[in-house]
This record gives sequence, structure tokens and C-alpha cells, in this order.
Amino acid sequence: MKVLKGIFDYILAIILLLLLFVPMAFIWIITTLETKQNGLFIQKRIGEKGKPFNIYKFRTLKGTYTNSVTTEKTHQLTKFGRFLIKTKLDETPQLFNILNGTMSFVGPRPDVTGYADELKGEDRIILTVKPGITGPAQLAYRNENEILNKVENPLKYNDEVLWPDKVRINKDYVLNWSFTKDLEYLLKTVGL
Repeated sequence: MKVLKGIFDYILAIILLLLLFVPMAFIWIITTLETKQNGLFIQKRIGEKGKPFNIYKFRTLKGTYTNSVTTEKTHQLTKFGRFLIKTKLDETPQLFNILNGTMSFVGPRPDVTGYADELKGEDRIILTVKPGITGPAQLAYRNENEILNKVENPLKYNDEVLWPDKVRINKDYVLNWSFTKDLEYLLKTVGL
């Protein structure tokens, strides 16, 4: 069945890229103009077997230097970036991650270093599968930014509450994986 998952991912990614290539090109142009940087954002994430890989997204933040002495950098969400995040269109370049074999449509969300790469014991089972564009933890915390904006210490809340719960959800996903459930997660992601 996992071979079926890989074939499904590859075929669906090609179909979607063919359908979305022109809109993605326009999004890239708009994000490049609005952020005054390359509209494609590339970041290191932790993938299958704990290996780092480059994830692709459309840039939604504009960075500006605010302090000439410390060169402290701040980021501002652009208007178009807000739209991209709300519609999840900022994630569409991850179709290339699926084609290059570093991601799947459904799986645990790939995290930055300091989280998934530091999993211990049975929690490391999460790293036995390719990370996904969507999955049960992403759906459970679809409004994660809103949650974090309401707490006094977002980093502490993430590390002590959200992250452990995501690990639990993702472990359950890996242990009870089925192609049918993957299809259900995809349909829920697109609102069906």
C-alpha cells in the first residue's frame, strides 16, 4: 500500500503542477515584487530519517532592518502574503518537494531544526515516513497562529503544549496509517 501512496503522490503532483503552473508563476512574480526578494522562500526542515532538506514556499514576509547598530531584523507579513497563508497557496511550491521525493501529500509536517531532529525513543517513529503538506496534526491545529497569538509566551506554549500534542497525533498517524485515511485528510484539507 505504501507503494500506492508514492505513485499517487507523484501522479497527483504532476497533474496539479500542470494545472497550477501559470497561477504559481503569477504568485511568484507578485511575491517577488511585494517583498523585493525572490518570491520563492527556501528553508531547511527535518525530513524522513531525520535528514535535513530544503522546503519550498512562496515568500509571505518582508524583512526590514530596524536597528542599524544591532542589525536586528524584523519581518512583516505582506498583504498578499496574508491571502496566500489564508488560502494555503503559499504551500503550492511543495509540489516540487513531492516530485523530488522529500515530501508526501499527507504526513507529519516537517519542522525546523530543534524539534523533530531531537525526538527520542518511540517518538522517532515519526521520522520513518516522509513529511507531508497536510496531515492530522496540521488539521487539528489549522488555527495554530491564532492560538499562539492569544497566549502570553507563544514559544513556551508551543514547546510545552502544541508540540507534544502534535507528536502524539503524528505517532498515531504513523502507527495506524492507511491510504484511505490519507485520502480523508486530503479531502478535509481542501474543505470537502
